[in-house]
Amino acid sequence: MPIRPLPTVPPSRGTAFTRRSLLAAGAAAATVLPLAACSSPLAAGLAGSALNPDTLVFWNLFGGGDGLRMQEMEAGYAKQHGGSSSLQATTFAWGNPYYSKLTLATVGNKPPDVAISHLTRAKPLWDGDLLEPISADDLAGVGLSASDFNQKAWTAQKTDGKNICVPLDTHPFVLFYNVDVCQKAGLIDSDGTLKDLTGIDAFESALAAVAKVTGGTALNVANVSETATPWRFFWTMYNQINGVTPFISDGGGKLTVDMDAYTKVTDMTQKWVKNGWLNKGLDYATAQTLMFTGKAGFFMQGEWEISTAQSIKGLKFGMAPVPQLFDKPAAQADSHTFILPRKNRTPDEKHAAMLFIKQMLQQSLIWAQGGHVPAYLPTFDSTAYKKLEPQSDYASAAQHAVFDDAAWYGGSGSTFENTVGAQLALVQQGSISPAGAMDAIRSQLSPYLNTPSPL
Repeated sequence: MPIRPLPTVPPSRGTAFTRRSLLAAGAAAATVLPLAACSSPLAAGLAGSALNPDTLVFWNLFGGGDGLRMQEMEAGYAKQHGGSSSLQATTFAWGNPYYSKLTLATVGNKPPDVAISHLTRAKPLWDGDLLEPISADDLAGVGLSASDFNQKAWTAQKTDGKNICVPLDTHPFVLFYNVDVCQKAGLIDSDGTLKDLTGIDAFESALAAVAKVTGGTALNVANVSETATPWRFFWTMYNQINGVTPFISDGGGKLTVDMDAYTKVTDMTQKWVKNGWLNKGLDYATAQTLMFTGKAGFFMQGEWEISTAQSIKGLKFGMAPVPQLFDKPAAQADSHTFILPRKNRTPDEKHAAMLFIKQMLQQSLIWAQGGHVPAYLPTFDSTAYKKLEPQSDYASAAQHAVFDDAAWYGGSGSTFENTVGAQLALVQQGSISPAGAMDAIRSQLSPYLNTPSPL
């Protein structure tokens, strides 16, 4: 079923929970699905049992390789604080199950001390009065400051003039390439990395050269049973054009897409498909498998697929920022962040939560091994990270990150992303014209555009 975002409310920064907050919990409850946890959620949830008051409770939504790396970081924190009893870390199912559980627990005043949120989902949580702001003094109390972070992510998290979260990473849309295929196409430089492909002419020439080598497509962008990837591809290209307007604005109340830029990107997409350079229809797994096996030279996806590529025996691959094809570099991205769910805390408890965040950030080289670009600059600027390849080869993409427009129905894995991405996928498949896709987008988003945040 489509992942639907949690409804949220306009900002209300009082300390008491409002009727809107209670309604938010009810709306969230309607979306709750079975939860997967690596420790008992009851120990820290709405039906919570008593915990050692010194135990810090942390919730996240990381599975797979990310989950294993997060557990390693959690163990590092626990080691500094006397053992496993110092931390209760619980992992819930990705997406709305997680955000629903977090909303319910917060409204019930039984939230974790610290939780993970996508930056684009933290904003609706803030608007729902479910987060505590993080002041400069809170940061300074554990030796942090705004200057310690990637400024794209740090600026993006600021809402209503407040810090609403602390970025752990940036995860941008990037270009994977098959070294053997690109070598045969004459696209590998003397240092073994991809040549500079800046500009639409240079990139299209590269696509043509790779297609000759593969005898098929040059670039794969998943678009069957997949809506996030077509959106990420479009939003990356759209934001490389100077002067573009937000796709949606006014908190999701207005559709303000720049139609000239929209047409430019979608026409380009259909041209690449017609020329045989870009796949017409491939699901997520097949799109990457064909690049890994040399049947395509390029694959665009989030950098988290580095773990999959590294697991393919004998595969020589590289990664780079998506080339700048138009006026400026840009890459669709989100960030995993640490949030402080609203709850009754003492100053010491808030300090303990901030110390946990600081000590997790100090271990973010572990996190970077999974592909995510560290937001914490002492790690990003470290010699160890610069030696990490191919991770450091695309690190500059974080400087050009473009986050999704803020909306109560937007963010990673949201109704907005599913709706628009589905139509963009059909454009790539040749099943609909760009104009027809925009008509469908307008129609399908209309209930959300014309409905204020329902809480």
